[in-house]
Amino acid sequence: MGLDCRAILACLAALLVATPASAQVHELTSPDGTNRVAIGLNGNGTPLYRVTRRGAQVITNSPIILDLDVDSLGYGMAITGVEQASADTTYPIVVGKAAQGRDHYNQLTVHFQEKGGAKRRMDVILRAYDDGVAFRTVIPLQPATAATIIRYEKTGFYFPEAYKCWGFNVGKFGSSHEGEFDPVDTARMRDHNLFSLPFVCETGKAAFALAEADLLDFAGMYLTGRGDGGLGLQLKLSPSLADYRIAVRTRVGSPVITPWRVVMLADKTGQLTESTILTNLSTPSRIEDTSWIKPGLTSWDWWSGPVIASLPGKRTSTEVSKALIDFAAASGFPYAMIDEGWYAGAGGGGVRRPGVDITRWSDPINIEEVAAYAKSKNVRLWLWAHWEAIDDQMEEALTLYERLGIAGIKVDFMDRDDQWMVNWYSKLLAAAARHRIMVDLHGAYPPRGLTRTYPNFMTQEGVMGAEYNKWSKRVTARHNVMLAYTRGLLGPMDYTPGGFLNVSPDQFRIRGDLPFVQTTRAHGLGLYVVFDSPLAAVADSPDTYAASPDGFDFIREVPASWDETRFLAGETGEFIVMARRKGKTWYLGALNAETGRTVSVPLNFLGNRRHGMTLWTDGAAPNAVVKGERPVTGSEKLELTLAPTGGAVAIFRER
Repeated sequence: MGLDCRAILACLAALLVATPASAQVHELTSPDGTNRVAIGLNGNGTPLYRVTRRGAQVITNSPIILDLDVDSLGYGMAITGVEQASADTTYPIVVGKAAQGRDHYNQLTVHFQEKGGAKRRMDVILRAYDDGVAFRTVIPLQPATAATIIRYEKTGFYFPEAYKCWGFNVGKFGSSHEGEFDPVDTARMRDHNLFSLPFVCETGKAAFALAEADLLDFAGMYLTGRGDGGLGLQLKLSPSLADYRIAVRTRVGSPVITPWRVVMLADKTGQLTESTILTNLSTPSRIEDTSWIKPGLTSWDWWSGPVIASLPGKRTSTEVSKALIDFAAASGFPYAMIDEGWYAGAGGGGVRRPGVDITRWSDPINIEEVAAYAKSKNVRLWLWAHWEAIDDQMEEALTLYERLGIAGIKVDFMDRDDQWMVNWYSKLLAAAARHRIMVDLHGAYPPRGLTRTYPNFMTQEGVMGAEYNKWSKRVTARHNVMLAYTRGLLGPMDYTPGGFLNVSPDQFRIRGDLPFVQTTRAHGLGLYVVFDSPLAAVADSPDTYAASPDGFDFIREVPASWDETRFLAGETGEFIVMARRKGKTWYLGALNAETGRTVSVPLNFLGNRRHGMTLWTDGAAPNAVVKGERPVTGSEKLELTLAPTGGAVAIFRER
């Protein structure tokens, strides 16, 4: 009994330390009153925040601490002032999941100062939105922190109880962030785990995703288990390659501002797909004229081999490129992409070495001739390049590409999110914008809202996409569904759909040329709606589409950017049904995992007007599609029968 009493007393003492004193607590509520974030101080003078939704605690009292060059900032603090603000504005989303974002929030700025020592100051800015809460830390200009460095950030995301969660344990810094989002036992997370973003959880009363926004001149954010073994996560910053003990070098004469630490919130996980909170929180566009930025689909020469039956043995070449341009033109696609192998010295990734020159082309291909041919077909080119090659010749190459009428560049193998590389993204995107060139970043960290700041940033990898079909069995139907609930929340992903050699998982075989995909054709069509990518690949060989065209008529019609997004139905990791609108036309996409099911989908997003529906559903074989048409109204429910690894798509045209 004595031991039990001592244990109870210890727990009570811990609670007293962890709970902000009531006199020091300041609260902020979202405009609709649903979400609330509170901040205060514990007995050690450490700022603690907590998050609730509809009165239920989502994140319990969690610290906000920065480790600077010699010590930590976040202990022995006092609150010296509080300021409130609010905003309700809209801004254009040039390309993406919606035509505009509504930046509607209430804000609280809390000023902290150390009670002793150097009496350093620190501010925490909190915002409450209807679809989440966010906060960032600011170290104002002051002599005591001039030219400081940030070694670590010890901000926590502590859980009041064990949740049902999913995360991608990337395991190391210096990664392309390509992997699966698996179920996580939140009672067994450890500080040697290293989770990429987002980290998604269901509490039983709400759903949330931990993310980051407005990452500029800072190190990227990861999540790790708490060192004390408690429930929840702790933030970890990507270290400098030059010194792993340093994450951020600050600038003399400028305040230190962290990115936004974001808790996306909704009643259901699928509803998080509708949120624009990450772009809301990001720096507004630095490109004044965005009229030249055009979304669209592109043919692609890499995934299929390329294999063109009429050009046996030909790989990256003038002839193959012209064939893919012809295919794009005939299909109504605005773009054709030429991947690795086109420039002088390319091969093996095209890293820095003598002979690499991205302003000259390799012997089998004449880019100037190909670009002129593309122009004659009303198609524009995208060119692949290794990031180091771009870095070495950035202005010279971009000037040439602009002269040739190149639409965009696909830049690869960065595989870093330290402060230097984060700044390099902005350097590249700004330079590309000066030459009216769009950008696709491969080998990239997941999105942080940068597409608002640089709208020419069309899409990016940071996802285990269809390329893995060429060397693994990892891209399953369940993986695709899981991406919609996790990585897809953050922003566009260059998954590169379009594989039309559909087979069942038991018939799937790995091969590098003309690879198979282990989902149904209708599932593959659904990727074009469910996955957001303003530059979307049509990855397979033109011969494959010609030999098995079922569903290709949908790809020819589907937009690559949207005016509105709606989550309609789903269960995390099992299936998802979404609708997206372009103009007055709605497009529906459904993805299913390995268990067949029938789903009843409400069509109330159509409103009161009658629509004509064209529907593509699973056929008797993986590569078969059943197409039908009929009128529908918004008061109806659509019954979808989804095969194992299956899916569906539909177009609703107003009558």
